[in-house]
Amino acid sequence: MKKTIAIASDHGGFELKEDLKHFLKHEGLEFTDLGTHSDDPVDYPDYGIKVVKQISLGNFQRGILICGTGIGMSMVANKFPKIRATECHDVFTARLSREHNDSNVLVLGGRILGKELAREISRTWLNTKFTGGRHTARLDKIREIEEALIKYDYEEILKNAKTLSS
Repeated sequence: MKKTIAIASDHGGFELKEDLKHFLKHEGLEFTDLGTHSDDPVDYPDYGIKVVKQISLGNFQRGILICGTGIGMSMVANKFPKIRATECHDVFTARLSREHNDSNVLVLGGRILGKELAREISRTWLNTKFTGGRHTARLDKIREIEEALIKYDYEEILKNAKTLSS
């Protein structure tokens, strides 16, 4: 599994994504930008899917998604098994999303957050470890739900579904 971070945005999050790419590089972190590559209007599901599909398949450990508010990307991301996407608007929720929920996708609102706050949220989220303990049992319950709902070869569906093609 790659240790890098997958990052993507729609047009509403493009400016913040570009800023966070500089931040990630400055922090010495590897990342892969899966789009969009301009502020031309696009559909957020197309870019959210690119990131969470790769995490679901095990190609990346973590991802960062950005749209105008963060709401749309959160909705898309949490449709996928193995994804625990958390929309964070402050450092406290970023820390707890990692400590308690082992969040693997950070979702940010490009039209809601200032760049400095978004960097601090990202720094906290990237550097906070999952504490395990009683929280592990809770995540196990989520995994059980996923397994109960998905009784087919999810990896095969991801590879073949037209709307999920890279």
